[in-house]
Amino acid sequence: MKKILLYILIITTSISVYSQDSNYIEADNIPYYKITDENQNTYQNEQCILDIYSPKGAKKVPVIIWFHGGGLTGGQKEIPQDLKEKGYCIVGVGYRLAPKVKAKVCIDDAAAAIAWVFNNIEKYNGDVNAIFVSGHSAGGYLALMTVMNKEYLEKHKIDANKVAGLVPFSGHTITHFTIRKEQGISGEQPIIDEWAPLFFVRNDAPPTLLITGDRELEMLGRYEENAYFYRMMKVSGQENITQFEMQGYGHNMTAPAYPLLLNFIKSNTMK
Repeated sequence: MKKILLYILIITTSISVYSQDSNYIEADNIPYYKITDENQNTYQNEQCILDIYSPKGAKKVPVIIWFHGGGLTGGQKEIPQDLKEKGYCIVGVGYRLAPKVKAKVCIDDAAAAIAWVFNNIEKYNGDVNAIFVSGHSAGGYLALMTVMNKEYLEKHKIDANKVAGLVPFSGHTITHFTIRKEQGISGEQPIIDEWAPLFFVRNDAPPTLLITGDRELEMLGRYEENAYFYRMMKVSGQENITQFEMQGYGHNMTAPAYPLLLNFIKSNTMK
């Protein structure tokens, strides 16, 4: 009986909520993992959910998957206000957090969420051929890892190269500091291993826009990490990649950077 009630609760919270005064669909707390008797985990059920904000009456609109920041230890799913009412389908993703899970589990959750979007977003008027993956800080890292290391999406039978574009905001391109901390490595010690997007540079990755804050104001060497990623992607033969430095802004540079994301989407969805 308890399992039945839990299933009913999850299904109920994922029903779309329509506003009579809005031109947008708002669907909240949709689970992106299948709920089965063999895979009941309260924390996973609480965290591994997503929200959708999408135009009513439209068909095949570009999709933005947004992963929140918080160092892989904090934060919550969000749909940035500055991305609303722009005619796009926005997906705000929640994921499990360290130390309740190992930080690398966050990458698995992010990949599962992206796969869910590919398999389901047409029901919410999204265009499966125009899915852009983005996020800030830890969210930018998750965007990079899930797209650059194709194995994560291959587990869900999704080709990462079907992502229309990759736009990390101030994301790590080296191994994330929380994963380094789990290994006893300090935040000042840079590492490039299998948990670093830089480890997976390739010339066939989706179009990419790297955005960071001012190199003199950013967290640690976040600008320089992205600059090195940009250079090595170019060296590998990737032509469709751009880096933008938000001069005068530190790590919290999302507000002035959102227009760059929107312009990037427009330029990569023009027929």
